[in-house]
Amino acid sequence: MLLLEYHNLLIKTLLTERFSSPTPANIDQIVSDFDGVTFHISTPESKTKILVSINVKCFADLAKYGANDVLSREYGPYVTTPEAGYNFSILLDLENLPAEQEDRDALIHNVSLLRRHAMAAPFELAIDTHHKLAAEASKFTAVSAPESSSSEIMAIHYRDEEAMYIQASDDRVTIIFSTVFREETDRIFGKVFLSEFVDARRRAIQNAPQVLYRNDPPMEIRNVPGVRTDESGDIGYITFVLFPRHLTPQRRDESISHIQTFRDYFHYHIKAAKAYMHSRMRRRVADFLKVLNRAQPEAEEKEKKTASGRSFRAQA
Repeated sequence: MLLLEYHNLLIKTLLTERFSSPTPANIDQIVSDFDGVTFHISTPESKTKILVSINVKCFADLAKYGANDVLSREYGPYVTTPEAGYNFSILLDLENLPAEQEDRDALIHNVSLLRRHAMAAPFELAIDTHHKLAAEASKFTAVSAPESSSSEIMAIHYRDEEAMYIQASDDRVTIIFSTVFREETDRIFGKVFLSEFVDARRRAIQNAPQVLYRNDPPMEIRNVPGVRTDESGDIGYITFVLFPRHLTPQRRDESISHIQTFRDYFHYHIKAAKAYMHSRMRRRVADFLKVLNRAQPEAEEKEKKTASGRSFRAQA
């Protein structure tokens, strides 16, 4: 299956062209990304100063869990006052870029990850909280250990009708996605697709996160305000359980990148599967039409009669 890239390809391409071009040029482009995220790349002051701004629908939720701190850590000296109508902005001065080409490429790649870094804030907080809870739990023996401790549930309403819920415990981090199926076929494809996720850990990939799927809200979020319950089955809840082996310093960044793009990955493959099946059906119909066009119906031989009513057959 195709894994979606974490960076924005249009931003990366545009900045690569501008960084390598000997003559600066005016820029004024709006770039869209997954989950309603929009970027504005412009040169409001001069051609040599590129302003990159991002607008995220759920930035208020992300800011509560440290999004501004994460973005300031990643972009440091490039952070500037946010552009009107956007949540966060960075300013790139073409006359003050890193000297080494490798450093320039790293800067371009990091800017193209702007959405990823903004969405990573609650995941980083949950992982840090998990390590703190685990350290506290390690002070107790198996006999005197208290019940499993958990943090508050962080709700990120990143789409109009969908959200993700993140909770840290001393032995795991739980991420729950709510997703809406607009069509009956999407629901069927989604169930088949998610069943493969659930079975993968049993059959082959023992180190994979635990995946659970259900139509009603899981116990962890039933008391969270705003959680939707729908008897029609249009809403599904997918639960990922990340264990300590997924949250090590060596693997945490990769785990965060993978998990935050799951919803887009999931619905992309539903649409890709439908498109593939439709193409196969159209190809089969085209083959049937070719067979019909090649078929030559036998000419019926009509009976001929004379004026007196006697039948006769013309000799060849």
